[in-house]
Amino acid sequence: MVQRGRGQLKTRGKHRHDPPPEDPWNEIGPRLWLGGHVRTGAAGEEPVVVRREFELVLSLYQREGHGPPPDIEHHVAELPDGPLTGAQIAEVERFAGLAADAVRAGRLTLVRCHTGLNRSGLVGAQALVELGLGVPAAIERIRQRRSPRALHNQLFVQYLESGLPTARLLAELDS
Repeated sequence: MVQRGRGQLKTRGKHRHDPPPEDPWNEIGPRLWLGGHVRTGAAGEEPVVVRREFELVLSLYQREGHGPPPDIEHHVAELPDGPLTGAQIAEVERFAGLAADAVRAGRLTLVRCHTGLNRSGLVGAQALVELGLGVPAAIERIRQRRSPRALHNQLFVQYLESGLPTARLLAELDS
């Protein structure tokens, strides 16, 4: 994780000033949803709170008070919206596996980050690949169903195109 002054974690990339999508979350595949902690509403940026809409929530960014309730299965791995370490790519692989397994088991699953575009897009796309979609089709589906701006982090697209195991090995060589 990238640290910034006074212990703050930098988790958003250079497009952090782009407005988030209007929808709190969008279905990218049967029982698989992509979303964020904020959405664009009538008054500007509005919080998105997960209550009991999903059976599994995978968060790549966390903000207090945004749910889900304690009795809903929730996994958190705060990742930057930038270059990932080998260990962080391994977390992406683990989260994508959790999402794909949950979908196969018929569980409603939400993958979310701050705005639901890049980090969640990376995990969501990999989950779609594990569920049988090709990489280009997974990326296109996310852009069609969540936002045309989804996965604008080209490094994340490169991770998907090279395969996450390969991207992880290369990242580990760089460290």
